[in-house]
Amino acid sequence: MITVVGSINMDLVVESDKKPIQGETRLGNSFSTFPGGKGSNQAVAAARLGGKVNFVGNVGRDIFGKELQENLSNEGINIDFISIDKNKRTGVATIIVSEGDNSIIVVPGANYNLTPSNVQHVKALLASSDIVIVQLEILSETVEEVLNICHEQNVPVLLNPAPASSCTKKMIDMATYITPNETECIELFGEYSEEILKEFPNKLIVTQGEAGATYYNGSEVVQVDGYKTTVTDTTGAGDTFNGSFGFAISKGFAFKEAIQFANASASLSVERLGAQRGMPSLHEVKKRLEGLEND
Repeated sequence: MITVVGSINMDLVVESDKKPIQGETRLGNSFSTFPGGKGSNQAVAAARLGGKVNFVGNVGRDIFGKELQENLSNEGINIDFISIDKNKRTGVATIIVSEGDNSIIVVPGANYNLTPSNVQHVKALLASSDIVIVQLEILSETVEEVLNICHEQNVPVLLNPAPASSCTKKMIDMATYITPNETECIELFGEYSEEILKEFPNKLIVTQGEAGATYYNGSEVVQVDGYKTTVTDTTGAGDTFNGSFGFAISKGFAFKEAIQFANASASLSVERLGAQRGMPSLHEVKKRLEGLEND
């Protein structure tokens, strides 16, 4: 069983041929709304693969909150632990997709009213989980409370340190796995190097998009290759990696195998528009894995 504690947003997506520069107005090609938020995305990624997933989060008493809960429920995710906030609106993310990449502004809204007290109320759920997944689009003290409880109960925690500016040394020390991309790794540790990887054997996984991911296994630095693919929208690729890695670990995959699995899953996710729309099924990931060879 997987429990995700984290953010839930509505993504407001604008597609454009080029990003506007400062002070410029450009015409876009389309506008869409998609369920999002790093926590929600990672929960959906794990559920699509067949994981039994619980979600702990906070939404507003508004139409977005209702739609987002319905979306998670339709994905087979247990939403019994989502709180309805009377004072804050549901979080939103404004995303500009252009030139094969994206830029994002997030308004946390109700996500920032998910408190350590909320986490204490689900302590039994966390304790009974095979793995807990957290990110940093909720309050730092709430994330630390999750880590404290899981540490006490000997439950593994996957920490996706995004945004990295909210990550603390205590979080890094207490997490079982930590998954920054290269930019986040530099923000966390001041550099991305083999020396940094060697400080966290079989714990720090630096994701590198199409290039795959890198970690230190206790004796050598290992590069786990990714996949060349046709990119439509990179939004949610990292979340797909994290949800898929958490799923694989919960199923007893070895560390490197779990990373290979997550790389394959993430490569599929970028082929369709929308953070969650492109997240693959277990069957799709297995088919892609058949083409990957690693020594």
